Amino acid sequence: MTFPAGTILGYPRIGRQRELKRAVESHWAGKTTAAELEATAASLREVTRNRLAELGLGKDDSSIPESFSYYDQVLDIAVTLGALPARFAHLRQADGSYGLDALFTAARGEGERAPLEMTKWFDTNYHYLVPEIDENTAFSLSSSRFVDQVAEARAAGFTTRPVIVGPVTFLALAKATDEAAEGFSPLSRLQDVLPVYVELLAALKAAGAEWVQLDEPALVSESLPYGAAELAEAARVAYDVLAGAADRPQILVAAGYAQLSPEAWTVLAGSAVDGIAIDLRRGSVPAPAAGLENKVLVGGVIDGRNIWRGDLAGAFDKLGELASLGAAQVAAGTTTSLQHVPHDVADETQLDARLVSWLAFADQKVAQIVTLAKGLAEGRDAIAAELDAATAALADRASAPGVRVDAVRARTGALQADDFVRGNEDERVAAQDASLNLPVLPTTTIGSFPQTGEIRKARAAHARGEIDDAAYDEFLKAEIARVIDLQHDLDIDVLVHGEAERNDMVQYFAELLDGFAVTQNGWVQSYGSRATRPSLLWGDVSRPAPMTVRWAEYAQSLSKKHVKGMLTGPVTILAWSFVRDDQPLAETANQVGLALRDEIADLENAGIAIIQVDEPALRELLPLKVADQAAYLDWSVGSFRLSTAAVADATQIHTHLCYSEFGVVIDAITALDADVTSIEAARSRGDVIDDIRDAGFPHGVGPGVWDIHSPRVPSVDEQESILQRAADALPHKLIWANPDCGLKTRGYDETVESLRNLVAATKNVREKIGA
Repeated sequence: MTFPAGTILGYPRIGRQRELKRAVESHWAGKTTAAELEATAASLREVTRNRLAELGLGKDDSSIPESFSYYDQVLDIAVTLGALPARFAHLRQADGSYGLDALFTAARGEGERAPLEMTKWFDTNYHYLVPEIDENTAFSLSSSRFVDQVAEARAAGFTTRPVIVGPVTFLALAKATDEAAEGFSPLSRLQDVLPVYVELLAALKAAGAEWVQLDEPALVSESLPYGAAELAEAARVAYDVLAGAADRPQILVAAGYAQLSPEAWTVLAGSAVDGIAIDLRRGSVPAPAAGLENKVLVGGVIDGRNIWRGDLAGAFDKLGELASLGAAQVAAGTTTSLQHVPHDVADETQLDARLVSWLAFADQKVAQIVTLAKGLAEGRDAIAAELDAATAALADRASAPGVRVDAVRARTGALQADDFVRGNEDERVAAQDASLNLPVLPTTTIGSFPQTGEIRKARAAHARGEIDDAAYDEFLKAEIARVIDLQHDLDIDVLVHGEAERNDMVQYFAELLDGFAVTQNGWVQSYGSRATRPSLLWGDVSRPAPMTVRWAEYAQSLSKKHVKGMLTGPVTILAWSFVRDDQPLAETANQVGLALRDEIADLENAGIAIIQVDEPALRELLPLKVADQAAYLDWSVGSFRLSTAAVADATQIHTHLCYSEFGVVIDAITALDADVTSIEAARSRGDVIDDIRDAGFPHGVGPGVWDIHSPRVPSVDEQESILQRAADALPHKLIWANPDCGLKTRGYDETVESLRNLVAATKNVREKIGA
C-alpha cells in the first residue's frame, strides 16, 4: 500500500478568473461548440494539475485529486450511472451514453421539462442537483468522463486520484420521483447501483488510476431522512462489494463536514477499503477500532471551508493523536474539497498586508499540507520555522486593532430579553391591514431585478473613476425609475427598487460595515456557472452610516404603491462570508443584528412600510449533528429578531428563504416572527406547502411559483398550479405570489414574460377563490 504523506480532497474547478463560467455560458449562448468547451475544460484541468505539482503535491503518487466538474459533482455521478429521470431519456446518444447536452439540460431544464431540483450541499452554500430515483430507474455506465480525465492526466505524466460521490451519499441525497410508489426509498436501490460502480472502478484502474476517492459525507449527517444505523449498514453493504471487487484501484472513503457517526466509523474501519479520510476540524479523533492496521488514515486538519491561516502547530499535533490509533499510515489532508474557498490569496493585491498574513486560500492550504507532510516524513523539527510563523500570525491577528472594539462589545453585552421580542401578532396584523390596503394574494418579487451589462459597466466605470459620484447616482436613479415603471406596467402589488446599486447581497453590506474586507478575485462556486465572492468578516461589526435608506426613499417617491426596503439578514451575512473563527458565531451574529436594527429604524423613519430581511441561509447553517442544532437555532433566530423587533406594529417585516429542506426548520421559521415569509417552491412543484400546512404556520407565506435558476419561462398554468395548491391548503389571507428568488441572474425578456404570467396566474386563482 502506498499513499502520499499529504493530499487535498478536491480543488476549485471554476478557474482563477472564472474561465469555466465564461466558457460554459458562451456554449449555452450558442457562441462556442461543445468541442471548444471541452478544449477549454481540458486546458483548465491541465493548469490545475501543473499548479498543484508546482505547489509540492506529487505528480505520480495520487496526491493530486481529479475533481473537475462542468456543473456539479452529484449531477456527474447521476449522469455516469444513467440515473436521469424519464423526461430526459430522449437525450441518450446512440451508444447509450449521456453527453454534455444531457448534463446541462438536466441542470437547467428545457421547454416543459423541468430541471432537477436544487438544494444545499450539507451545511455549505454550494448547491447540488438532487437525483430523482424510483423502482424503475435503470442504472448503467452511461458516461466515460471520470475515466477519460484519468487517462488524460496519465498522458500528461500525472497519476491522479479521481474524486466521485460514493453510492451511499448518492442515494441518500436522492429523492423519489413523482412516479415512485408511496414510501419508496432511493436507498433501497443500493444493490442495483453497486454493479455500475464496480464497472466504473475497473475502467478507472484500466485508465491508470491507482487510488479512487469516494466521497461519503452522508455518513456524518444526522439531518438526512435516514438514521445513522441505516446509513452505516448501507456503507457496510456498499464497501463489502466495492472493496471486494477483483479489479479496482485502492479506495479512499472521504467523509468530511463533521464527525463520522460511530456506527459508520466502525463499519469503514472493519471493511476492506484501503483508506479513510476524516474531518478533524469539525470532528475529533475517533475511538480505536478494529481493522485500522491495514489502512491509511487521512487526517483532515486543514480547513477546506474557511480562509484563516489557522494553527499549524495544533494541526500537526492532531495528526500525532490520529497516529495513536495504530493505522498503517497517517497522512495530512484537508477537511473537505477546497472547492469552498478561492484559489490564491496572492491575487488579492488590494487587501491590507496585515490581513493577508492571516489568510490561506486554496493554494496556501496546499502549501500547508505540503509542510505537514514534510513534518510527518522528517519530524517536527524539519517544519519548526513554518509552525512558528503560523503561530505568530495567530497572535498578531488576536492583537490587531478592530478585532475587538469595546463599544461594540458593550452594546451586545447590554442586550436584554425584550430586545428580541416584537409586538402582539394580532395587533400587528390589524395595524398592517389598516395601513397597507393590499389585495388577497398580493404579488411581489424577492428584491433584485436583472443586473444588465449596462449596470455592470457603469459600476465598473465608477470604480475606476471614469464617472464621478454624481453621474453614477443619476444612472442608478434612472435604473430604479425604469424598474418601478416596469412593475407598474406589470400590475405588481408590492414593488422593489431592483437593487441596481448592489454588486452582491452580502458584499454590498460588507463594503459599508466596519469589521469586513472584500476581495477582488476571491470567487467561490455557488452552483453551476455561478460564483460568489464571500467577504472576509475579520473584526467586530458596526454600521458607521445608513446603507440603503436613500435608494429605498427615492424608489418610494416614484410610486403610490408600497416599495419594500431590502436587507440581508445576519445569518446569511455570516453564512455567505468567511467569518472569524476566534469567537462564537452567536456573538458575531448579534453584532450584525444590531447594525441591521439601526438600518431598519432609519428605513422606518424614512416612510418605508414594508421591510424585507432575507435569510436564505437559515437552513444552510443548521449543524449536521442533532445535539448542536438547538443552540444554533436559538442564536440564529435570535439575531434575526434582534434586527427586526423594534419596528412599529404597522411596519410589515418580510423574510425570504431558498433552496433548502425547510420542513426541518419550519418551527424556526415560525419563530423568526416575520409577518411574511417567501420560500422557494417551484422546482419541487410546491412540496413545501404541505410542510407549511402541517405545521399550522401562522404568518403570511409566499411559496415561489417561478424557478429563477432556470432560463425557462414558466407558463401561466404552471405557476397557477403551485399557487392553487397553496390556496387549497392554506388560509387565503396568508398567501402571497412571488418568484423563488431574486431576478439578478435573469435577462429582462424572460423576466417580463415570466412576471406577466405570474400576475395572470394570481388573478386566475383570485377569481377561483372569489377574492
